[in-house]
Amino acid sequence: MGLFDRISRVVKSNLNDLVSKAEDPEKMLEQAILEMQEDLVQLRQAVAQTIAAQKRSEQQYNQAQGEANRWQRNAQLALQKGDENLARQALERKKNFAETANTLQASLAKQVGQTDALKRNLIALESKISEAKTKKDMLKARSSAAKAQEQLQSTVGRLGTSSAMAAFERMEEKVLMQEARAQSAAELVGDNLEGQFAALEAGSDVDDELAALKAQMSLGPATPQNQPSLPQAAQQPTSSKSNQEIDDDLERLRSQLDQL
Repeated sequence: MGLFDRISRVVKSNLNDLVSKAEDPEKMLEQAILEMQEDLVQLRQAVAQTIAAQKRSEQQYNQAQGEANRWQRNAQLALQKGDENLARQALERKKNFAETANTLQASLAKQVGQTDALKRNLIALESKISEAKTKKDMLKARSSAAKAQEQLQSTVGRLGTSSAMAAFERMEEKVLMQEARAQSAAELVGDNLEGQFAALEAGSDVDDELAALKAQMSLGPATPQNQPSLPQAAQQPTSSKSNQEIDDDLERLRSQLDQL
């Protein structure tokens, strides 16, 4: 393959690619409809001209046939009058007009066939144009929908890599982290409050017990005046412990409380 052939092929391929990219379906459909309508106009003109020629041929045929009939009557009249020579001349005229009429009749038959064919083509073209217009509207709608879908997909694709979308996602993540921290803080506060109340409840029990012990100790040894007498078998000496032992017991209780 020569260099010029290769260059020519490259140029043609590039031109075809440019033309293909430049073709807008909606505009091409409109142009196709316009071209078909131009063809329809030309076909209508051709049909009109054919019909006019047919009408003219019919008139010429009728005139020639009328003249042939008239000279036929003239020949009959000349024979009736006994003028055979005049009758012969009339028959010659009649023959010429009859031949012309026959020629016009043959031509007229062809014209009628052509006119009928053109009329059928005209009707078919009108039907195709009507169908094409319907399809054009449908194809334009489909083309518009396809363009919108393509644009939407392109926009969605760009959103995944755009800085605006990335910033939006970062802000969303930041808000989620703030919410998580707030929820954690609320849970910690709730746990501290529960622990404090539990400690207060436990401390209240110990304090009540300590207060009871203090009250019991402040009463001193039991006497008949401040303590009811017990049965003889159950009574035991309460003053057997010394003050030092009571202090030791109290100190142990305080140590236990401090360890809680």
